Amino acid sequence: MNILRSFTTTFKHVLEEPVTIQYPEQVKPFRERYKGRHHLRRYENGLEKCIGCSLCAAACPADAIWVEAAENTDDERYSPGERYAKTYEINMIRCIFCGYCEDACPTQAIELGHEHQLSFTSRRDAIFTKDMLIDPVPEGGKPTPQKVEPHSFDRAIPDMENPR
Repeated sequence: MNILRSFTTTFKHVLEEPVTIQYPEQVKPFRERYKGRHHLRRYENGLEKCIGCSLCAAACPADAIWVEAAENTDDERYSPGERYAKTYEINMIRCIFCGYCEDACPTQAIELGHEHQLSFTSRRDAIFTKDMLIDPVPEGGKPTPQKVEPHSFDRAIPDMENPR
């Protein structure tokens, strides 16, 4: 009797459409609110949004972020503010992807994207540096450091028409 019941269950599911996704070839879309790999954003002119304030590191409950700030000059300008993040590191072993760093950032410099493939084979590879996190220079922008005219930047957050 149990054998007949098990065959009935098997034959009932044979005709159904399979739910398996062939992962490397097909990727299931994630929800809009999914929090994945971190990104350090740039402005359209190529300057970095991060001003080295370390609020993201202070907000991180896992103590996964390390920020070391340095002063901007008109000869070497990395961000619109007085300072920039000379060193920006995230220890991905400690990160819990809570998004508090994203919420704490006053310039919206750090954002969690949708990338989910974050494999590494050693502890050293698990530390994502600024070079790994920063977005490429947008089209029409200049790479940092930039040489600018004296006193052309007097605010850490430039005037934006429609900030998001």
